[in-house]
Amino acid sequence: MTTSPLTAGGFAALANGAVAMTALHLTAGLDPLHGMISEYAFHPHGWLLGTSLTFFALGAAMLAVEMSRRGTGRATVALLGVWSTCMLMIAAFPTDRPGMSLSMSGGIHRYAAFTAFVSMPVAGLAVAARGGRHAAALRGLSLAAAGFLILVLVPYVVRMFGMDPGAVPAGLTQRLVVVTEVVVLVLIGLSAAVGRDGARARARVAARLDGAGPRVRPAAAA
Repeated sequence: MTTSPLTAGGFAALANGAVAMTALHLTAGLDPLHGMISEYAFHPHGWLLGTSLTFFALGAAMLAVEMSRRGTGRATVALLGVWSTCMLMIAAFPTDRPGMSLSMSGGIHRYAAFTAFVSMPVAGLAVAARGGRHAAALRGLSLAAAGFLILVLVPYVVRMFGMDPGAVPAGLTQRLVVVTEVVVLVLIGLSAAVGRDGARARARVAARLDGAGPRVRPAAAA
């Protein structure tokens, strides 16, 4: 499988984002079961959160541009663009500290995150619907991400009705959403690269078949 510079750059950006996010988890000491990822912004190494999200945004944008250049999956390209933009907005507009009322920055952060979490499973399902080598994995992970997102929303819905969500591990479910969506993004990039190589291979086979056709010798002049 050949990889274009844009696709390779996209994968490299996603890898750097994953490294930054992992380093943040290892150094900040936040409870991963109940603490939300956004709360890392208030820790001494909180700059790693913005770094990670920026790399994720860059990776998605590069993959989207490469897909757009090939003229494939316009809806997927748009969804990746939305996800990338939302990652930047999440990084630029931090959430509110625990216990504080919702501010404009916190509201933008919250709804950008929700939009991003919704757009990536839809993109994955759209690519899976076209078939291909990674279709089954894409479909399964996209559905899993959607299921984890529902679990993330449960505490918010419970609070809307004035009830205590209790010890719901919202931090864990949020992390599961992020991990599965990044993996879905990687599989979308791989599917696009495989699809391009498959098209090239079919074109080469067709050219060989055309060249191997029977040749008709011109009739001798009368």
